[in-house]
Amino acid sequence: MGVLTLSGREFLMDGEPFRIISGAIHYFRVHPDYWADRLKKLKVCGFNTVETYICWNLHERKEGVFDFEGPLDVVKFIEIAEELGLNVIIRPGPYICAEWELGGIPSRLLADGVSLRCSDPLYLEKVMPYYKELFSRIRPHLCTNGGSIIMVQVENEYGSYGDDREYMKRVAEIYRENGIDCMLFTADGVYWGMQENGAVEGIFAAANFGSDPGWHFDVMDEKRPGEPLMCAEFWCGWFEHWHGEHKVPSKPEDIAKMVREFFDLGASFNFYMFHGGTNFGFMNGANYSEEEGQYQPTVTSYDYGAPLSEAGDMTETYFAVKEAIAEKTGVCPPDIKVEDTPKASYGKLVLTEQASLFDNLGNLSSTVKNATPLTMEQAGQDFGYMLYRTELKGPTGRLELEFSELRDRVQVFLDGSFVGMKERSFSDEKIFVEAGKDRKARLDILVENMGRINYGYRIFEEKGIVGGVRLNKLYHFGWEHYPLTMEDLSALEWKAAGDFDGPSFYRGKLEITGKPSDTFVKTTGFTKGFVTVNGFNLGRFYNSAGPTKTLFLPAPVLKEGENEIIVFETDGCSAPEIEFVSAPILG
Repeated sequence: MGVLTLSGREFLMDGEPFRIISGAIHYFRVHPDYWADRLKKLKVCGFNTVETYICWNLHERKEGVFDFEGPLDVVKFIEIAEELGLNVIIRPGPYICAEWELGGIPSRLLADGVSLRCSDPLYLEKVMPYYKELFSRIRPHLCTNGGSIIMVQVENEYGSYGDDREYMKRVAEIYRENGIDCMLFTADGVYWGMQENGAVEGIFAAANFGSDPGWHFDVMDEKRPGEPLMCAEFWCGWFEHWHGEHKVPSKPEDIAKMVREFFDLGASFNFYMFHGGTNFGFMNGANYSEEEGQYQPTVTSYDYGAPLSEAGDMTETYFAVKEAIAEKTGVCPPDIKVEDTPKASYGKLVLTEQASLFDNLGNLSSTVKNATPLTMEQAGQDFGYMLYRTELKGPTGRLELEFSELRDRVQVFLDGSFVGMKERSFSDEKIFVEAGKDRKARLDILVENMGRINYGYRIFEEKGIVGGVRLNKLYHFGWEHYPLTMEDLSALEWKAAGDFDGPSFYRGKLEITGKPSDTFVKTTGFTKGFVTVNGFNLGRFYNSAGPTKTLFLPAPVLKEGENEIIVFETDGCSAPEIEFVSAPILG
């Protein structure tokens, strides 16, 4: 590995001209058993560098408690890249966007009164211990220490968010104070204010775009004359939202044409994404469309139309890009064997056991009591669902139930019976409740955090019920809260699957003979919820919203013999049945 430097219009590697040919692979979106497979395919395609974000919100879910093990072992990911002779670009945030929950910032900061992404001393005070821990781990792998990390990004697309240039300068200083002495860079779009507000004096600036390299680099030449040309995010595809349309990938020949154009312009580039992977668990982010006035949560699949599919398969785009790179570099692909992983269709599975959410609240959560409804953040919860419970004393008459603000989807039950649903931006029906004379009624409100906004000025949003709950315009007080992160389902009490159609868990056993293969879960009989396999959360499904209809199930999650499959369903199922198919249904 060499040390990357700048000299006029060129990058130099140990003093020799060097072009960065990079592809993004996020370790946190790929099962760790597949890291080597994806990195080998990057190498064989002709790339010399891998880029990854680093997700603060998973590495430090609780303040001062750090997790860099298993699927979060970013050092192991870097070491695999080093073994393959790949350079590494690190993008540690603290904000990463990435269509990731709150752009990678821990949601607990929202309850601490912290102003995000600015030079607020409290925010920087929260950032610094994380950076100290992270950089102590990756510092030995900097190119200046003989490792593979050639560049580290300062923040991320800050020019699309704000203009606190002192904040950007301070983040760069924290990097240097922690021994990050390799090349730093920033990356932003090229439009008004983006490069200006997102740049730091003395630090290289790259551009992000998905088309017309010539025009974008002409603009960069005006803004940053005499510097190397680099696209830090070449958007070769795009992500998708629930209730949205499937994004048809760009034609392979069009992507390959732009690769050739990068070479002809003497530019370096980073494919965003080379391999997208999956938003496992509840880690998808969301956008907000000002034009449409809509909150838009991102789907579980992060296929992105990338050269490697969500399951790591080599697409037509992969081979077109490989050919273009080989043509322009004159370098033959390395002699490393790569192939698509086997896919299996395990057929249909009937889930024979059921566990009611209402009957198992004590097995899943502890009660938090408060006069007014707490947000998830106030209750110390980051991901998942929250059940709000209260009591109505009759006679009430017919009462309209209203929320000051709802984030993001609510289902209302009276004495266990469903009475109504609201979903932010996509449904706003009126909900009425009533408790008769001389009786009490239990009111349950199940709220789902469908993903915190990861881009733009709305990233400050809390989840759950924000403000209060009104009954015929009067605020109602006296609430129990059950935070439901859904991480440990081992204490659920199971019964034979029956007719109860409230929020429920369903369980079945999948028998596999021989070595497991990748597969895709088609939640045929279900409507909305999530799926776990042997305790691993594959992510959300939402069959009535689309566009995706399957969940990717990596083979390493499975085992020979009996596999526990659990489906959580909020909206009721037509039949407790799923199907394991060999190909995805993305739209």
